Amino acid sequence: MIRSYLIERRSWIFLFIFLQLLFLLIAYVDPNIPLYSIMYVVFLSIIIFILFLVFRYQKETAFFRRLEERDQNFDLSGIPAADSPFEKTIEKHLIEQTEQFRTTVSKNRIALEQEKDDMLSWIHEVKTPLTALHLMIERLEDPLLRSHLTYEWTRIHLLLDQQLHQKRLPFMENDLYIEQTNLESILFSELKTLQSWCIQKGIGFDIQLEVTEVLSDAKWLAFILSQLLTNAVKYSDSSDILIRSYQLDDHTILEVADSGRGIDPKDLPRIFEKGFTSTTNHLDHAATGMGLYLARKAANTLFIHIEVQSELRLGTTFTLKFPTRNEFVKRRGM
Repeated sequence: MIRSYLIERRSWIFLFIFLQLLFLLIAYVDPNIPLYSIMYVVFLSIIIFILFLVFRYQKETAFFRRLEERDQNFDLSGIPAADSPFEKTIEKHLIEQTEQFRTTVSKNRIALEQEKDDMLSWIHEVKTPLTALHLMIERLEDPLLRSHLTYEWTRIHLLLDQQLHQKRLPFMENDLYIEQTNLESILFSELKTLQSWCIQKGIGFDIQLEVTEVLSDAKWLAFILSQLLTNAVKYSDSSDILIRSYQLDDHTILEVADSGRGIDPKDLPRIFEKGFTSTTNHLDHAATGMGLYLARKAANTLFIHIEVQSELRLGTTFTLKFPTRNEFVKRRGM
């Protein structure tokens, strides 16, 4: 603040220095003016000017110091009271702009809420004919046609479910119910949704669950597993996907390992980024780049740590590390 103040007042300081040097020059040139007396006056002037600067610094920067210490929010009571005319002008503009921003933010929030509600309503309405369509597909006698239609139906269902959770994600903490959740039932429910797709691709599952219950929210855990399983199925062919759970240092570990195409090492740090698909398969238009991003966001809220290991053309393993009850309670209280 001192440096900023001196820079702001540099023209006045330079003027003062120039005047003192001018007085000294005149006294030096004119023999009728006593040089030592002028030097004494200049010395006193410098002392007085320094004291004056200190006083003005305290007075003039008080308003701006309070502005810096103020919380960056729309609370008008945090704006300090102004003394000088310039400070009152700044205060007036701050209040006007803050009021304008508050009005704009309020309108945008209402519009966003309305858009979210409309989208959620639309998704729920679409699910009704989608369910009817699934029943109609099940009645088809041609097994090949039924298999292809079921596969496309599954893709639509998964995309709608992803969109539904994407809209709910910002408000996820209001929708949590943490309890001992049956991991086995969630897994089998998600695998049943992918059943026709897996049959079409010749994919099986090797399930080894040493631990069948975890502390989590059932609905959001199901969404996370859905994204991981969908990824594993999408990028695998004619192979088994290993799903296993075990206990490690009081933590429950869940692994989903496939033998698919794997992930390029240079892509691994970016796979959880929003919209990132791949650099090696950049023309894969079926990928949205949202599944793993949303899974990581949901996992962070549930204090689940996700890790990934992969080798190109050998497969990928996603690991979920669940928090213990004490860790969960401690983090929730922070």
